Amino acid sequence: MKTTVIIPNYNGIQFLEPCLSALARQKYAFETIVVENGSTDGSAEYIRKAFPDVTLLVSETNEGFSGAVNRGIRAAKTPYVLLLNNDTQVEAGFVQRLEEALDRRPRFFGIQAKMLMADQPELMDDAGDLYSALGWAFALGKGRRQEHFNRFYQVFAPCAGAAIYRKEVMERIGLFDESHFAYLEDIDIAYRAKIYGYKNGFCPSARVRHVGSGFSGSRYNAFKVHLAARNSVYLVYKNMPVWQIVLNFPFLLIGFAVKTVFFCKKGFGGMYLKSLAEGVRLCVGNRAKKVRFRKENLWHYLTIQLELWIGMVRRFTG
Repeated sequence: MKTTVIIPNYNGIQFLEPCLSALARQKYAFETIVVENGSTDGSAEYIRKAFPDVTLLVSETNEGFSGAVNRGIRAAKTPYVLLLNNDTQVEAGFVQRLEEALDRRPRFFGIQAKMLMADQPELMDDAGDLYSALGWAFALGKGRRQEHFNRFYQVFAPCAGAAIYRKEVMERIGLFDESHFAYLEDIDIAYRAKIYGYKNGFCPSARVRHVGSGFSGSRYNAFKVHLAARNSVYLVYKNMPVWQIVLNFPFLLIGFAVKTVFFCKKGFGGMYLKSLAEGVRLCVGNRAKKVRFRKENLWHYLTIQLELWIGMVRRFTG
């Protein structure tokens, strides 16, 4: 077996039966690990009883998405790890198709599946994530007809809700940064891989239905706004060398200003600004985690910069 599927779970007992049953129907050999992340809804007991073949790792506290998946990655004994949200249902051939897509592309770090809306599977939920010079990350294709996304292509980052990764690359660049707790950790690890010259992709033949916001509960809420805002500052500081921050500063300033206005209209303006300030403090406290600039990676940085500008254009042109 080449692949271990890792599912973080926090009070998601209502999602476990459809998620794990769909995986059990896959006619392919792989390991499955559920990382029980401090739930109080009986998830661990349910898994032990209903899915005894699933490896269960139990944490007494909620370690966030990053901490949970890292526990699973460390426990995995296969060269590939496939991260999967608990509020998903995979379709036939899912694991095999992602595994084969990564097999064929030795310079790829991660490849994402085609994520469909669970209640409207004719529509896309996520067709790969882009990152822009504005400091914004966004999902390609959200809400668009799924038939428009039927070819393999490169993306800035795979959405870690349904993506396969090379474990050996993680051993080189580091696992998911647990300082994120949740949100933007998949952009961060993909960014680090790109600095080292790896690529990321989108595989349309591996399909999965995704409920969405199964962890936070809704698209906009205080928990999500806080972490996403804080982490957006940390993401820039950690991965961009000083010259790249200076180059992108006007765009970043515009991006954060637009987000401030947007969240003020949503009733989260104060929360957003306070979280940006917390992001600055997180940078100061995590200076040791900043990716060190190396001259041999200059070409990769320039390629990334071009992607950041393209991402900015695509954000407004579709």
